[in-house]
Amino acid sequence: MTISPFPTGTILGYPRIGPRRELKRAVEAFWAGKTTAEQLEATAAGLRAATRDRLAALGLGKTDSSIPESFSYYDQMLDAAVTVGAVPSRFADLVDGDGALDLADVFTLARGEGDRAPLEMTKWFDSNYHYLVPEIGPDTAFHLASERLVREVEEARADGFTTRPVIVGPVTFLLLSKAAESAPEGFRPLSKLEELLPVYAELLQKLAAAGAEWVQLDEPALVSESVPAARGEVLAAAQTAYEALGGERPLGILVAAPYGSLDDALPVLEAAPIDAIALDLVKGAVPTAPATDKVLVGGVIDGHNIWRGDLAAAFDKLEALRLVSPNVAVGTSTSLFHTPHTVADEPGLPAQLKSWLAFADEKVAQVAVLARGLRDGRAAIQSELDAASAALEDRRHAPGVRDGAVRERAAKLDESAFHRSPYPVREAAQEAALHLPALTTTTIGSFPQTGEIRAARARFAKGEIDQAAYEGFLEQEIRDVVELQERIGLDVLVHGEPERNDMVQYFAENLDGFAVTQNGWVQSYGSRATRPSILWGDVSRPAPITVRWSTFTQSLTDKPVKGMLTGPVTILAWSFVRDDQPLGETANQVALALRDEISDLQAAGIGIIQVDEPALRELLPLKTRDQAAYLDWSVKSFRLATSGVKDATQIHTHLCYSEFGVVLDAIDGLDADVTSIESARSKMEVVPELERSHFGRGIGPGVYDIHSPRVPSVDEVTELLDIALASIPERQVWVNPDCGLKTRGYAETVASLENMLAATRAERAKLSVSQ
Repeated sequence: MTISPFPTGTILGYPRIGPRRELKRAVEAFWAGKTTAEQLEATAAGLRAATRDRLAALGLGKTDSSIPESFSYYDQMLDAAVTVGAVPSRFADLVDGDGALDLADVFTLARGEGDRAPLEMTKWFDSNYHYLVPEIGPDTAFHLASERLVREVEEARADGFTTRPVIVGPVTFLLLSKAAESAPEGFRPLSKLEELLPVYAELLQKLAAAGAEWVQLDEPALVSESVPAARGEVLAAAQTAYEALGGERPLGILVAAPYGSLDDALPVLEAAPIDAIALDLVKGAVPTAPATDKVLVGGVIDGHNIWRGDLAAAFDKLEALRLVSPNVAVGTSTSLFHTPHTVADEPGLPAQLKSWLAFADEKVAQVAVLARGLRDGRAAIQSELDAASAALEDRRHAPGVRDGAVRERAAKLDESAFHRSPYPVREAAQEAALHLPALTTTTIGSFPQTGEIRAARARFAKGEIDQAAYEGFLEQEIRDVVELQERIGLDVLVHGEPERNDMVQYFAENLDGFAVTQNGWVQSYGSRATRPSILWGDVSRPAPITVRWSTFTQSLTDKPVKGMLTGPVTILAWSFVRDDQPLGETANQVALALRDEISDLQAAGIGIIQVDEPALRELLPLKTRDQAAYLDWSVKSFRLATSGVKDATQIHTHLCYSEFGVVLDAIDGLDADVTSIESARSKMEVVPELERSHFGRGIGPGVYDIHSPRVPSVDEVTELLDIALASIPERQVWVNPDCGLKTRGYAETVASLENMLAATRAERAKLSVSQ
């Protein structure tokens, strides 16, 4: 068949939550029973239509397949699993006679229900997005169970658009899946590839029949060396998949490979009977071979960050790419769902800073400019290239981008700034100071952010209440949280963080070198969104940030209270970070600011200080060759922040929702006295790895999953504690949830913590009898 020409400019995806988080509100209203499925679907259809219209207005074509059909109600991996019928057996009763799930049941896979645990969740490559992990076993019977993507193509056609449907590719889908619980030892989902491919082929046929002329199959696993398969297996799987799918393809196939360079996978795709390859030329270099006549989509516009960037250099890359293929298009390096909608919706940002930025809409416009340059020549867009270069030059020399005092302090650091006393010395000092019981119980930090808290914060921001009234409100919230924790029986208390809108933004608002957005929402998982701060200049701390709230909390109780900070790596990972210097330099600046805060907390009498680093694994480079350097600077930045304290001060850290095995040495290298870690959804998968690594300090493997509204039973928590205690000495084990409780409601939080404490008391009794 004849394949339609590929557009000269495109994007790999677009934000799907809506400019004002309309999808979030609609989904959560549906979950609450306030709206029907039909109403939710109508809202989603309206968002999709608005997105298509917006992208066309920004310069993408209505009928040339340049607009991606990349909507999702919750998650793209969940969508792929539902599409191919990969439903775990515990949800089998939800499947109808045609093997399909309705929308409510799809959400049940994501969120769990009753005794049914949801799908596990972990980080999507090197981003702060969380995806749901499909479960595949030998008995998984793949079939085309959902045609939602087909219907969305038809919807667009009815509206006058020819869009390009997007789905996770078969190789990435299987590589990111996990073996079902019932699978035999050694089973790997990738072994099911040949059974899966006919379902993808059937889907492509139906998409073509619905009017699609191109399809985008996302294969980021092809750029990663951190997937659970040898590189040779990954390349062989890609060859098998795309020889099969491309052999009798009914429409053009674009294989997109974001988040890194394809390296040795590029020749495999070039040899396959596909039509276009999308290359990430922000993380990867322009290839020099093999020569090809396939369309190469040069991802020169950064989909993962928000800087306006160097358009002239981007166009240079596209011109260099033309030496490899005569068929070159311009695109984004990744989907734009990692970025907010538009800079135009940020009236509070300084005009100078805004001139340096490009959110999703501005990046689409940049793609349109570069596409025009590819068609009409560089001279046709020279004024736009010059304007971007001028903004870049202005940014280099703006006040605050470089601070001499900050740089001088960092330059004077010596090796002693990164080390504490040996752990046995610290352990003895902390035991004498803290007198904590076996299986010490605590939470990770935040308690539910209620509507009342959010309303009070909004009223304060609008000037409707003064600072004294607002702080009085916060003090009462803290009193209530302390009273609740003491009633439940927790051993180490927290203040609940009612003053914090976000665990990174709160610090960004109190550190020099940062700016915060008003509407810069980015999806984190499901209906949850975050507003990443903008780290634009050298970082310093003008005044204490958390000391006032920690000391107030400690005044309310005789039990130890944890000071709560966000670590330097996580502050970087969950912000849009300056791209004009190495990340390690920026991390050390943040670490020095936190070091000052920790010193002030200790001086104020706070004996336990938690510095959260949930993003440590997230930023790990996908290429093995880059990992050692990253782990070196990331571990050192944490140690720089935490190594200025006395031996008796107990330093905690927290990590969540990542595959931890590959970074266990780095976790050990953090040298925290206690590490809490996500492990409930994975049923303590990390525990055998901790045992094998001889991890010797305190460890709190999470015993209840806070990303689901389920209340874990006492038996469920007991089972997880038994697994932990079978491999880890009891003196090391702490008992805590997987993560902070900010997103949960109080009723489920109290019930869950009470069950956690009941299980802990029973375990302590067993330990007492055994001794």
